[in-house]
Amino acid sequence: MFAIRQYEFGPASNLLHEEVPDPEPTTGQVRITVAATGVHLVDTTIRKGGFGPVDFPMTPGREVAGVVTALGDDVSPDWLGRRAVAHLGQAGGGYAELAVANVTALHALPDEVSFEAAVAMIGTGRTVVGVLDAARLTSDDVVLVTSAAGGMGALFVQEARNVGARVIGLASGEKLDHVMANGADAAIDYTRPDWADGIKDMTVVLDGVGGEAGAQALKTLGPGGRQIIYGWASGEMTQISTPALFANSLTATVALGPGLMRRGIRALEDESMAGLASGRFVPLINPPFALRDAAKAHEALESRATVGKVVLKP
Repeated sequence: MFAIRQYEFGPASNLLHEEVPDPEPTTGQVRITVAATGVHLVDTTIRKGGFGPVDFPMTPGREVAGVVTALGDDVSPDWLGRRAVAHLGQAGGGYAELAVANVTALHALPDEVSFEAAVAMIGTGRTVVGVLDAARLTSDDVVLVTSAAGGMGALFVQEARNVGARVIGLASGEKLDHVMANGADAAIDYTRPDWADGIKDMTVVLDGVGGEAGAQALKTLGPGGRQIIYGWASGEMTQISTPALFANSLTATVALGPGLMRRGIRALEDESMAGLASGRFVPLINPPFALRDAAKAHEALESRATVGKVVLKP
């Protein structure tokens, strides 16, 4: 099979398309013929060495969907030939034509769910569900979504509309059109230095960007507003002082880490996949990259040139 291999930490150019032996499932595992692989911003951090040591050479990729074509011992034969999606965890191995997954990680896919949509929801979607648990959106809310044309941001815009809230999305350039098409009440170009002028009385900010954008977003909150922090794509966390919170009776919640996982990963995945099947969530997907172009996919994601979830196709 062909897979992406990385031999040392570094730039996207370290992701090499090579022929390697087919992986074999062991006890409790299956082998998936991969139809789509998700690319996550976390993958770029792992590539650069931001999440500690890994064993080289490695094949990145933690989200795969396809057809189960081989079974290890102690796996029900019912899985053979089934469409499925799985999150592989930090072990990775998803940027490949074939991937091995624990059977306990599998979610069966109905025929009407595309492989691309499945990988968009198995990891990104479960995080979205956890963040929404913390946000507790209602029809009374006025919601500001940072990075509203991203894989997570697009889903937040949809859920705000689902519950009857008003929603403003931040994006830039042509991405603003995607934000409006996704159902936002307004889309604002956050690259304008004065973008926050005139925006006030937000009740919720969903902040995955951090940095200056996150700090400006905090200032748009009205009395009793809440800022839900789930990332810092800018490279810098939003800086929030206690006096700033006291000034307007604000709250700030970090929706990552132990708090995100209190329901358990499987429960978050189950809700995410059920929301995909029901139409509650309709992931925005960037035009897929070929597997051999994984380096280009990383570069595009890091430069914020993508819209929605980034996907590789073998």
